[in-house]
Amino acid sequence: MRSDNSWFKDLIYAKIKYVRCNLIYLKNMKTFICEICGDAYLGTEAPSKCPFCGADRNYIKPGSEASPLFKRAGNISDQSRENLMETLDLEIKANAIYLCMAGKSDSYEIEKMYKRLAKVELEHAVIVTRFLEIQMPQTLSEQCNDDEVENFKKTVELENHATGLYSKFAKEADTQKIKIFFTALAKVESEHIELIKNYLQ
Repeated sequence: MRSDNSWFKDLIYAKIKYVRCNLIYLKNMKTFICEICGDAYLGTEAPSKCPFCGADRNYIKPGSEASPLFKRAGNISDQSRENLMETLDLEIKANAIYLCMAGKSDSYEIEKMYKRLAKVELEHAVIVTRFLEIQMPQTLSEQCNDDEVENFKKTVELENHATGLYSKFAKEADTQKIKIFFTALAKVESEHIELIKNYLQ
């Protein structure tokens, strides 16, 4: 039979194991930087997606090796500048629309999903301002539907438009950094479509 104080020993052993695991975790903590948005992620390994802009893992590098696109040398052509300005307008509006949709939902999950999408779209807008070295324009509110299904359909429509537009902008880009940026954005927006389609099933 176990002694009366065996539970106390088990507790001590569990706490020691917990402390050791945390020490190992902290020892392996690293800084990773997304080359698309330039933001940092702290962890033991790179995430599967950038938690800020949604870019794929292959764009996330150890901090010492990272080279954010907007910091790379090279002029931006008039065509790419025009495309970036159109992107800025599109992303700011998407942010406002998704915040509206979040406010219309009775579901906590859907509300938080839309707020996350809104943050991602705003991050895309921020990246554009870094490329163009301009201030973020004032954000305005947008209208949306009271019906959740209609908002899902509208989201798919918006993301389809963005995916096609950014794919076009990537082809038009005359510098590698702009081409990479729009290619990454097109992928992120296409994944948003798949996310929303799951709710429409």
